Amino acid sequence: MNDFLELLEAESGQPISRCYQCKKCSGGCPVSSYTDIRPHQVVRLAQLGKQEELLASPGIWYCTGCMTCQARCPNGISISAILDVIKARALKAGDLTAESLPFFHDCFLASVRHHGRVFELGMVAGYKWRSKRWTDDKGLGARMFLKGKLALLPNRCSNSRQIREIFQIEVALRKKEGGKGNG
Repeated sequence: MNDFLELLEAESGQPISRCYQCKKCSGGCPVSSYTDIRPHQVVRLAQLGKQEELLASPGIWYCTGCMTCQARCPNGISISAILDVIKARALKAGDLTAESLPFFHDCFLASVRHHGRVFELGMVAGYKWRSKRWTDDKGLGARMFLKGKLALLPNRCSNSRQIREIFQIEVALRKKEGGKGNG
């Protein structure tokens, strides 16, 4: 086993070495067809110790954390948990290419922190503002809006205060560790 694989298994708590590449995770992933790297490929690159390739991939930022990968995996592997570790390492390294999407990740977390769940239209507006990528996917956005996939107003959850408290705890922990929180 390689050092990178051991680190990922320890930090994510996922049995990455058990994956036998059935590709059920990629088959169910809602964003798999939009990325340069599919969920099963993330696991395989981790198994091969390809840390640099994973950290440089813009596809690591596309994961929505929906847990479909874990639900479909015969070994119960959560690729979103693995990607959380990889994203944290990419942010810590600070070597992010213009192609990577830490802005999207930050906007997603800010939306959840503020509303208790993601408010897609607000999140996309925040992402467009921060990334300055105004028209990259305007056709997709228009189609999603016309199909009712983008609500004009946020739908708050009943325990949004508790979710904000979770983010405050995360910020405090990161400050204690000398890192930078998402809060």
